[in-house]
Amino acid sequence: MKLDVVDNNGKKIEDLNLEKEVFGQKYNKDLLSQYINVFKTNQRQGTSAAKTRAEVSGGGKKPWRQKGTGRARHGSIRSPIWSKGGVAHGPKPSTYSLSLPKSMKKRAMQSALSFKVSEGEVKVINEIKMTKPSTKNMKELLDKINLADKTLVVTEKPDIIIQKSMANLPKAKVVFADMLNIYDLLDAVDVLFEKNALINLQKKYK
Repeated sequence: MKLDVVDNNGKKIEDLNLEKEVFGQKYNKDLLSQYINVFKTNQRQGTSAAKTRAEVSGGGKKPWRQKGTGRARHGSIRSPIWSKGGVAHGPKPSTYSLSLPKSMKKRAMQSALSFKVSEGEVKVINEIKMTKPSTKNMKELLDKINLADKTLVVTEKPDIIIQKSMANLPKAKVVFADMLNIYDLLDAVDVLFEKNALINLQKKYK
């Protein structure tokens, strides 16, 4: 399997060989669905909280005597049925983290990469060369390679110039190879890899 490697003008300069073990796997819908479920669940912060009647301040004194007032009996103004009282069965901080075995994560990434390659949605650039942040230049680069607006750019290492250049492209996203996840990979219409980033991924998931 091969992919064209282009320069910053979108011109082909060489071929890049792909390992079938990483980029030639079958699309495993069930495995990817399980991965996405785990990924999205782990995005939940679980920090929502509400005070119970025991945690709300005040309310130690009975608001009025038990009998003789013609009003319903109450023992505390912090009862859940009172305004500004505690919350009955309210949310409390929780941990929603899930995990997958390393072998399943590896197979899921192989399946996702294989799917994007089979659909013709993976492009490779030798190196993204920019001397200063420029949204205009980044947009022109993506257009030269015929990439969709919703493109994921995967760099070999963190690059602040590329990050700033893409900050004002609302549908595009940039991530360096070690932080690539399957959710972003499948969510993008096109994926642009720097050559070395793709080579490193291939070694990692072989």
